[in-house]
Amino acid sequence: MTEVSEYPSPTILDSRRLTGANLFHAAAGAVLEVAPSAATEKRIASWREHVARLARAFGWAPCETVARVRAESAQLFITAPLDGLMTATSLNELSWARAERGREAQPRLEAELHAARLAERTRRQAVPNLAKAAIAAGVNYCVDDDVASIGSGAGSRSWRLDELPSVVDATHAHDIPTVLVTGSNGKTTTTRLIAAMWRAAGVPTGWSCSDGVYVDVIPDVHMLDQGDFTGPAGARLVLRDQRVRAAVLETARGGLLRRGLAASRAHVAVITNISADHFGEYGVTSLDDLLEAKAIVSHALVATHGVLVLNAMDPRLRELEVPSAVQAAWFAVIDAAVGSRSDTTLDRVHVGVQQHGLGAIVEHGRLRVAVDGVWHDCGPIEQFPITYNATAAHNIANAAAAALAAVASGVSVVQVVHTLRTFGSLQTDNPGRLMVSTLGGITIVMDYAHNPDGMRALCATAAAMPANRRLLLLGQAGNRDDTQLRALAAAAWNATHFDRVIIKDMPDMLRGRVPAEVPALLRDGLLEAGALPEVLRDATSEFEGVVAALRWAQTGDVLVLGIHADRARVLALMHDLGKAAWIAGTSLPETVGIG
Repeated sequence: MTEVSEYPSPTILDSRRLTGANLFHAAAGAVLEVAPSAATEKRIASWREHVARLARAFGWAPCETVARVRAESAQLFITAPLDGLMTATSLNELSWARAERGREAQPRLEAELHAARLAERTRRQAVPNLAKAAIAAGVNYCVDDDVASIGSGAGSRSWRLDELPSVVDATHAHDIPTVLVTGSNGKTTTTRLIAAMWRAAGVPTGWSCSDGVYVDVIPDVHMLDQGDFTGPAGARLVLRDQRVRAAVLETARGGLLRRGLAASRAHVAVITNISADHFGEYGVTSLDDLLEAKAIVSHALVATHGVLVLNAMDPRLRELEVPSAVQAAWFAVIDAAVGSRSDTTLDRVHVGVQQHGLGAIVEHGRLRVAVDGVWHDCGPIEQFPITYNATAAHNIANAAAAALAAVASGVSVVQVVHTLRTFGSLQTDNPGRLMVSTLGGITIVMDYAHNPDGMRALCATAAAMPANRRLLLLGQAGNRDDTQLRALAAAAWNATHFDRVIIKDMPDMLRGRVPAEVPALLRDGLLEAGALPEVLRDATSEFEGVVAALRWAQTGDVLVLGIHADRARVLALMHDLGKAAWIAGTSLPETVGIG
């Protein structure tokens, strides 16, 4: 049976609004994903002509177009006013259909387009005025389908769109220190660390991350919502909360590519690193594409004094063209065991300090941070709980990134050091990320490692822990390509040879795959890396894999549990086993929740 396309052309694969700065432009607009084979030069030229004609009819001048055509993907972007983004998606679709079929294709749709434009403008006609007022006042603005706001946190004002005045008074609006955190690995940990540093300074702080949205109205932390809030929705919740006086926003690739930036202004942005992950989605097919996507955060940085915190150890970040109006500040870990001692790495840090007074280096086992050109010794990294006695190389880098971003956004070095010496000592500090605990004579390491570099760092940390035997629970969601899945498994085995690997299926995260398809690819990756077949076992779910790991364990073992979906249930099981005084090597009590 032939599937009927929801779009006016079957070659259109996706159509969406981009409500802020995005991969194609600093302005909002709409983007089409089309079949690459259909995106010929002739059709693209015709598409531009049809876009221009329809945009002129709506008074959208200028309407800029961007065509991004690769062998694997083709994307067609148009700029559009904030009171016409929904209409812009339809305009883009119709223009492409006519580029393929001729000007007279779909005449009914053009009449519908004009009607839709009138309805959308009636509802959102005051939104462009709000944006202009915010820009003139030098403050942030956010707009979604129901609410528009100006300023941020304690300095914000919000209106429902049907109550938005035609003239917005920005006199009393202001911004709060705002930090955006992106990168391939370490985003959540770095976000939580920076937020903890602001809270240590006694400042009511809001943050959004892969776990939820939080506001700390000292001394109480309130969860506004639970779930993955690394996109625009989480950022808006924080920036519109008038209790908040500092904001830290995890800003993931998916939200940037699906909707663009939610915040129009930020004071600091962090790019932790660039690593292979999520290839094949939204036109991202290479590390260079991924770098472009992550660098979108620089569009929000306040001109002349916005700070972009970058990893000097990452070769692609060293090649990033930093906007001239932005201050680049670099961090590096150069101890031989965990980083690189190249002259290029060191030079980047020191040039940043010379130019803007900011930088961070881990060397000889100590973290030093430069503020206003003056270096401060933050102490030995082995005293930072998050580094697990200086064995967790990835968290050493995260600590340096967070310290630099915090001081760049206004936190004192004293509060940064206090946080580094305490954060990670409690399981609740960084849930789901390098959670190390002991249970019944074994060591359990829970983490969310989701790409080869993250998995390599996790397994290398586990390899440094004393152990009789080591086990890995390995799995992944289905929205990675075959190569990435095999590479994830190989990275784990190459970091350390495990005595047992349990490969879990994840029925709730198949993402277009069929059951057992992802585990088969992970198994291939392990075998290609040298794992013996008798070491490998399968589990039909994450929780089943955890139970199998516990039944296998003997005292003195280390279990590395990659937990993606069932963390609450796994933690409850651990709690019940602790209460029952369970010892590894004995049967699991019938009273614990393993059904």
